[in-house]
Amino acid sequence: MSNRYIPHTQVDIDKMLKRIGVSSVDDLYSDIPQEVIFREEYNIPSAMSEIELRRHFQELAGKNRSLTVFAGGGAYDHYSPSTVAHLLQRSEFYTAYTPYQPEISQGTLQYIFEYQSMISELTGMEATNASMYDGATATAEVMFMMVASAKKKNRVLISATVSDRVQNVVKTYAKFHGVDLTVVPEKDGVSDLDAIKKELEAGDVAGVIVPCPNKYGIIEDFTGFADAIHAAKAALAINADPSTLAVLRTPAEWDADVACGDGQSLGMPLQFGGPYLGYISCSKSMLRKMPGRVVGATRDADGKRGYVLTLQAREQHIRREKATSNICSNQSLMALYATIYLALMGPEGMREVNEASAAGAHYLYSRLLETGLFTDPFGKPFLKEFTLHTDLDVAALNRRLLDNGIMGGLDLGNGLVSFAVTEKRTREEIDTLVKLIAEEKK
Repeated sequence: MSNRYIPHTQVDIDKMLKRIGVSSVDDLYSDIPQEVIFREEYNIPSAMSEIELRRHFQELAGKNRSLTVFAGGGAYDHYSPSTVAHLLQRSEFYTAYTPYQPEISQGTLQYIFEYQSMISELTGMEATNASMYDGATATAEVMFMMVASAKKKNRVLISATVSDRVQNVVKTYAKFHGVDLTVVPEKDGVSDLDAIKKELEAGDVAGVIVPCPNKYGIIEDFTGFADAIHAAKAALAINADPSTLAVLRTPAEWDADVACGDGQSLGMPLQFGGPYLGYISCSKSMLRKMPGRVVGATRDADGKRGYVLTLQAREQHIRREKATSNICSNQSLMALYATIYLALMGPEGMREVNEASAAGAHYLYSRLLETGLFTDPFGKPFLKEFTLHTDLDVAALNRRLLDNGIMGGLDLGNGLVSFAVTEKRTREEIDTLVKLIAEEKK
């Protein structure tokens, strides 16, 4: 096994100190006021040998519980081929930083270019960026893009069917950047086009944000949306789960101007809050308003293919007040994750993931309705996630499921609970979930 961390010996330290002309490590901090230096003992455990340390971490890891996941809400338990993690852990990838100098960053620039190409193929849009934190902040950045592209319009509409978590982030960004954000109420579980048209009549709307699939898992029909929004000289943005775009109608096919969302569904394992991956794809007309970084392909003086950061001045990264956005961290490591995953899966593999997920979700949907404990409040099409209504105490039910090693559906309030099924869930796991829920009748 390779060593991830090899400590410096005292001999190493002495050589380095001698080279720079100081006698001790403390001398390196001589310019720091003595009164601010911590003098007490640090609360650090005693040193351990390697075998003791490994045993310690194994004991800690043993406290974790591996659950069978039926929750979704923007974080999905999709399978990731082992090849992805293996390649991702190569040191040249996870130590890479912002590729300002193309002559020494061709590898990083190439995989960002490939990532952009693959996401653009999924969304159908003309350009895609890289280095967004997550889907929620990417959606907030799209709000700014639409305002920047509009002429003297500072209002953006967002459908109530967008994930509540995403809505909250967008609201926060809007509040502190002076954008007038209006939440348009839903109708029967989907975005209400009539309500959107009414808001557009004021003539001050820069853009509209809608989701697909939405927070209930419903596949929304956006027929007529682009026509109405574009007639009002506003932009249409669709927040979309990129995994589902392998089988669903793309944002480009809905004539959207921007697509955004979270790439976590592209095989990224569930974690305690991340890291996730936000993406933004757009039409050429909005390209220069897009934050993050864009990599382009070119030819060098010898005619060889090469890659460069393009369409952005250096101020984008070092002068916040002049930048489209100050998001510019090296989130491209997760873009590499998505790139390897998509390259391994290919179009056929992505279709199979969605077909297996949809089959499992519809099987669970039917089984839950058969219990008589659930009803469908919407009756609309879904793919891998759906929402039902129940009179059960959802919080109590989920606690009991947790005791049995299952992460149950998400409690959306008002008796609504959403379930998600991915290709990882087996028929036996689904039957076990239904059996445990059916016992609530007794």
